[in-house]
Amino acid sequence: MMQFKIKTLKSINTVLALLFTGVLLAQTETEKIDGVAVVVGKNIVLDSDIEKFKKEVELRSEGKISYSDCEMLEELMQQKLLAHHAVIDSVTVSQSEIDNNVNRSLAFFKNEYGSEEKVIAAYGFNDIEDLKKELARVQKENLLIEKEQKKITEKVDVTPEEVRVYFNGLKEKNELPEIPAEVELQQLVLKAEPTEEASQKVIDKLNKIKKEVEEDGASFKLKAIINSEDPSVSQNSGRYVITKDTGFAKEFKEVSFSLDEGQISEPFKTIFGYHIIMLHKIRGKSREVSHILLQPEVSDEKLNKTKEELEKLVKEIKEGTISFEEAVRKHSEDEETKNSGGLLVNPYTGETTWELTRMPPDLFGRISELKKDDLSDIFYDETRGGQKMYKIIFLKDKTETHKADLVKDYVRMQQFALTKKKEETITKWSKEKIQETYIKLGDEYKKCTFNKDWKKENK
Repeated sequence: MMQFKIKTLKSINTVLALLFTGVLLAQTETEKIDGVAVVVGKNIVLDSDIEKFKKEVELRSEGKISYSDCEMLEELMQQKLLAHHAVIDSVTVSQSEIDNNVNRSLAFFKNEYGSEEKVIAAYGFNDIEDLKKELARVQKENLLIEKEQKKITEKVDVTPEEVRVYFNGLKEKNELPEIPAEVELQQLVLKAEPTEEASQKVIDKLNKIKKEVEEDGASFKLKAIINSEDPSVSQNSGRYVITKDTGFAKEFKEVSFSLDEGQISEPFKTIFGYHIIMLHKIRGKSREVSHILLQPEVSDEKLNKTKEELEKLVKEIKEGTISFEEAVRKHSEDEETKNSGGLLVNPYTGETTWELTRMPPDLFGRISELKKDDLSDIFYDETRGGQKMYKIIFLKDKTETHKADLVKDYVRMQQFALTKKKEETITKWSKEKIQETYIKLGDEYKKCTFNKDWKKENK
């Protein structure tokens, strides 16, 4: 069973790092009435935390992993021990790191629930700023835990011999993991850009709005509600508090920090379209701004022309006139993948391989029936910023579900072996640190049998 946990989720620490993002958001309203299960240093685990994390682990593992209250409490105590000693060891976390994690968490939640409003309602917050504040608190602890783990295991490595011994040990016990079906994908993208005339039309409209606010006294807020194509305008009128470290477009931040209070910028361009910004307040290192976003229209004629260009390229690739990689280098207009031959990176793992059963449904639908070296059909796509494009996907490699093989799956087995060795290192560290850390268990949990000496019974 333990091997399945490593295979599926790499380690419970990884799972909990993800779950801290979501589950603890719901604790705000219960903290005052919840019982305290344990205190580790200055950190607490509530009774409700145990139940929330148990349910979330079962959900994330699709019911294949479950924990008793005592087992889950021990995992949570481990996290709190790491967080406590990260502070003692002067581990630092920057505001930009916290902000980046908060933004990623928000994007994840919006994808899960469909909108910011639904996320706010699901977790019982008043507004997006309250949600961000709680996320920042949670993410700061996540980062402390992560950095403390890295500090403890920074010198841990495995030799080829250790990998071989680890693999053979699993084989002898008939516990070799099943490697899921995976694919490696490349894409070729042609964008349908608006004409200069369409872009100028948007710029002229923004200049007109700017004039109406500055000279005629019109309300910038009302103009944003009526005109802006920012999807969040309905809830915050396009108003944000930003710092130089927050995850806004570089041009957006540069313009925001160049303005004086009450000033409205000239129209400028980002990947999302054209904006004007009004600076409301300067708050130390942050700026409170509103913006209006307009996106130039792309004509059907331009869309059709872009698709026809991609069809010609596909014909050349199929005829062997040009390789897919060469076509990408010469013609693809996606900056993130162009220089790597179009390789798509899995945003959840940072790797170029994708597990078939864990792919986004729309991507899975396009490639599930493809074989190695096959091309998908041409399809239309559009970014959150309104950028329109046509794409084609090339299935570079595909492996079927199989039992782990030391040669074929060496990199993966090396990672499993390294994960196990790191966990053993952290376990040894934990046993030492428990003895010098204040730990107080609630009466209900003193009957638990733990793997580590959290009760310090013989000391």
